[in-house]
Amino acid sequence: MLNRFRPFLKNILEPIAKNSNINPNLISLLSFLIAILSAVFIGYYNNLELGSLFILLSGFFDVLDGAIARYHNKTSKFGAILDSSLDRFSDAIIIMGFIHGLYIDWFLGILAIHSGFMVSYVRASSQSQGISNDVGVAERAVRLIILIISLVVGLFLNVDYIQFIIMFLVVISYFTVIQRLFHSYKHEK
Repeated sequence: MLNRFRPFLKNILEPIAKNSNINPNLISLLSFLIAILSAVFIGYYNNLELGSLFILLSGFFDVLDGAIARYHNKTSKFGAILDSSLDRFSDAIIIMGFIHGLYIDWFLGILAIHSGFMVSYVRASSQSQGISNDVGVAERAVRLIILIISLVVGLFLNVDYIQFIIMFLVVISYFTVIQRLFHSYKHEK
């Protein structure tokens, strides 16, 4: 869904990557640590401003690690696995912050974590079978944007709306799972 923004994003990230010859795995770890900060500010301090800011920063570093790896020819299989694994941990810990802060109930939180994991799982499973599968409306960047939007809406309107926005997130995530399964089915023939 956000593929049309990749050239714009590349123009921003490439100069930063060019001047940042850091191990991309460290950037992946930094992204995860910032996601933990987000969960802490959302769940423990009920600080939606910093929570949303840290989600944004975590997402930025998540795309920066890949840009650095590609620009400096430091891509590796382990780096890709580490990045993907830390992304799943980050997604879960952020949702746990929403649950702990009582912005969403535990069952909705479980569905949000599960649906996000399934979006990524179906893509990885497809790729292991040789099927490229980037289709769907709720790729990770979109899910993070929706989490940020929910916090901003909660901050400026009413925190009760967060629950409804996360419900929407769950629905479009499961819809993306169906889109990716159907895409894989079509490409098997």
